[in-house]
Amino acid sequence: MVTVWVLVMLVSTLENLIPESFSANALFGVPIPGLRMLIVLAVLVLTGLFAANFLGRSVVEQWERLLGRIPLIRSIYKSVKQVGDSLLAPNGQAFRQAVLVQYPRLGVWTIALVTGAPGGETAQHLPDDMVSVYVPTTPNPTSGFFLMMSRAEIKPLNMTVDTALKYIVSMGVVVPPLPLSSQEPR
Repeated sequence: MVTVWVLVMLVSTLENLIPESFSANALFGVPIPGLRMLIVLAVLVLTGLFAANFLGRSVVEQWERLLGRIPLIRSIYKSVKQVGDSLLAPNGQAFRQAVLVQYPRLGVWTIALVTGAPGGETAQHLPDDMVSVYVPTTPNPTSGFFLMMSRAEIKPLNMTVDTALKYIVSMGVVVPPLPLSSQEPR
């Protein structure tokens, strides 16, 4: 239902961008339900095809170069692009493992996603055996908290990152099944 809702919102928003001169009444003199939606879908498909070919990639590269020359936008764009490339890469390991951590205080547990180990200057100021974790918020996992904590303070889970994200987004309603090795015999 959420997927359908998001798609409906996206298409209706894009439909509102289509000028009234492209409505069925303006073009054909009769109402045709869904024509604007078909136009939106056709534009999306054509845009995707254009961006995927040589000419489209060239246009995208030129656009990125232009954004790279604008002082404030350059820093924002590069950061967002780097995060997006990391998270959306097909073979990326942005989120390596689901774990339990005590957050925001001792005795309160939440699911976090291991993102790696602290690096650079940060690592020089921290004790050894630290991990970087991301604690997503519910129901929007794109916002959350980045923490660096001792490996001893995390409890690894046997669930996949996708399963953990479903659990978080559902606010705990969609409970992941126990791994087969943890289930009690019936």
